[in-house]
Amino acid sequence: MRAFLNGLYQAAGYAAAIFMIGTLLMVVAGIADRMFALGWRGTDMYAGYSMAAAGFLALAHTLKRGEHIRVSLVLHAVSDKARRMLEIWSLLVASLLSGAFAYYTIRLAYQSYDFHDISTGIDATPLWIPQIPMAIGAVILFIAFIDDLLMEILGRRTAAGSDELLRNE
Repeated sequence: MRAFLNGLYQAAGYAAAIFMIGTLLMVVAGIADRMFALGWRGTDMYAGYSMAAAGFLALAHTLKRGEHIRVSLVLHAVSDKARRMLEIWSLLVASLLSGAFAYYTIRLAYQSYDFHDISTGIDATPLWIPQIPMAIGAVILFIAFIDDLLMEILGRRTAAGSDELLRNE
């Protein structure tokens, strides 16, 4: 199961990187269209869709690498037992919030599909299509928080530390 979950987080990170490349390609295509009047419309919208997909798909991967912003000032000032309780409490709250977030992003994509909602831009893309990567990213983030919560409760969680902590600039 551990290998599957780590693979899931890694795959989400790779997918985020691919969507970042998609963002770059759409921006370059938009620039080329403006310079040479190629008739490529909607590149700005697709760049935005790719950027949103990249952001959401990168959430779990970033969490598991210890790169999310954490305010650990209180954690360093309390005992080990209190630190563990605070970690469990914060992971429980994060799991609940990310679960609600995942539920509502799935619901949004389904409603966009059900109502045949399309973008207001020139591309007229059905909105459920760019909302799917957002929902997938939110679900994977929820899974990552549940994973961290269970590992913390079982005493097997190894919090990934960011290299940023090593730099003191």
